[in-house]
Amino acid sequence: MWEYTDKVKEHFINPKNAGTIEDADAVGEVGSLACGDALKLYIKLDDAGRIKDAKFKTFGCASAIASSSVLTEMIKGKTIEEASKITNRDIARELGGLPKEKMHCSVMGQQALDATLRNLRGEPPVAQDLEGEVVCECFGVTEDQIRKAITDNNLSTVEDVTHFTKAGGGCTECVPDIERILEELKGQKPAVQEPERTEQPMTNIRRMQLVTRVIDEEIRPSLKKDGGDIDLVDIDGTIVKVALRGACTGCPSSQVTLKNFVEKRLRDRVDETIRVEEVKS
Repeated sequence: MWEYTDKVKEHFINPKNAGTIEDADAVGEVGSLACGDALKLYIKLDDAGRIKDAKFKTFGCASAIASSSVLTEMIKGKTIEEASKITNRDIARELGGLPKEKMHCSVMGQQALDATLRNLRGEPPVAQDLEGEVVCECFGVTEDQIRKAITDNNLSTVEDVTHFTKAGGGCTECVPDIERILEELKGQKPAVQEPERTEQPMTNIRRMQLVTRVIDEEIRPSLKKDGGDIDLVDIDGTIVKVALRGACTGCPSSQVTLKNFVEKRLRDRVDETIRVEEVKS
């Protein structure tokens, strides 16, 4: 049984802005009933070019409904440029996290927003521009979509790709292709949220800034998806002291989480000499 945050439950039980806008300025649609999830997004602009209204119609699970609902709340009042910067991570973060198996719902929300904004600009749907072949026949996922999900979200396993795109979640015949794509992209920098690296010795202030950023934007949201959390207690040179919270407290695998996830992520993103230590409190 998946654990949902109170905000996910609220947006599922009492979804905001469900319905249609008859005189919408733009409409975007992604997914299909055949694949199990579909979302149609409508937006209406005011005279200043801001989104004054947004509504949705969706077919899918609780996470799909909640992601669609919170997305419409997030974009109302924003300019087109501001709305275009919203990512699937922002949607999941606004919900307080999603089960990893349901992250594809936040991706569908971002794709629907992209499709709607393209419609507003008079551009053709992304599907017409994709050159990548369909890798997952079960869910109609292309190689381009898989590559984008991997680079945008720093995915590293086939399981991760399935959670974000559904590819590989059916007959599994596409798993070798997904593994090939992962291998090809291995070692490349993620497309977004990569802290700047420098050839010069890193100052303590810069290291502290990067550590704080990676914990807040990458590590904490991932832990919260499974009911855990983390607090940054202190930074002494390359020693980062943290305290685990929530479900992570007293977990038998907490040391594995600290070394294989927290420490590894900080070494990859900030400084390869970082050592993470747990502070009990």
